[in-house]
Amino acid sequence: MLKVALIQQSNSSDQDLNRKRLTENIKKCASEGAELVVLQELHESLYFCQVEDTANFDLAEPIPGKTSEYYSKLAVELQIVLVTSLFEKRTAGLYHNTAVVFERDGSIAGIYRKMHIPDDPNYYEKFYFTPGDLGFKPIQTSVGKLGVLVCWDQWYPEAARLMTLAGAQILIYPTAIGWTYNDVESEQKRQLDAWLTVQRGHAIANGIPVITVNRVGVEPDNSTNTQGIRFWGHSFVAGPQGEFLALAPESEDSNLILEVDLLHSENVRRWWPFLRDRRIDAYEDLTKRYLD
Repeated sequence: MLKVALIQQSNSSDQDLNRKRLTENIKKCASEGAELVVLQELHESLYFCQVEDTANFDLAEPIPGKTSEYYSKLAVELQIVLVTSLFEKRTAGLYHNTAVVFERDGSIAGIYRKMHIPDDPNYYEKFYFTPGDLGFKPIQTSVGKLGVLVCWDQWYPEAARLMTLAGAQILIYPTAIGWTYNDVESEQKRQLDAWLTVQRGHAIANGIPVITVNRVGVEPDNSTNTQGIRFWGHSFVAGPQGEFLALAPESEDSNLILEVDLLHSENVRRWWPFLRDRRIDAYEDLTKRYLD
């Protein structure tokens, strides 16, 4: 059994305060026995992608850098594997949305650069992030092989499958998703249901657990063109048959701490051997954009 923790947090424009609160929660989770702690997408700041503003590139840092060094020391202090989500600066004009996984000894076990980059109202990520260039490769850690992806990746079964085929034992999605204020209540429900369903589907189709950590709270649109985003929370862990093992509330900060049985996936895959029955000889068209 692996004891995991998810930290769902509301953020402010005060980055020092965000980190202080996050650190307190990480320490609390570690004190309760968490071995793997997962944070939400771009946890250091507000979700700045609601606007296209070149000043926001000042938030980015190299990896390794000051922020990664901070979380490295925290991983050592608490003897945890820690999944973070940072705004990476490789050089001027080249930036990524990057998950960084720290081992218990503080070393960087691996990084994942977000592959699928959205460009929707209030989510103008293509302005900031270059698509990832590392592919879908799980990160080996002392608690298992982690298939770390990021937010928009969660809508793509191809990403989940490739991580699984490369040996991932868990799929992990740091996330920032919510409703805009022109979404009517019925549409809000459809969006949330779709988001939960597609990821539970990844768990089922691949026979492994899924961990998703979302933001929560209302964050303003500084351009004032919209009323901002209300992040819908609902961070969760699903088992290899899509069952909810834990589910956070919609509008409250929350730490979820639970045990995940990685060995259970072995039995599920014996009952439902989807990988065995894949028709890899007939899937070549998946590499095409569209079939005319």
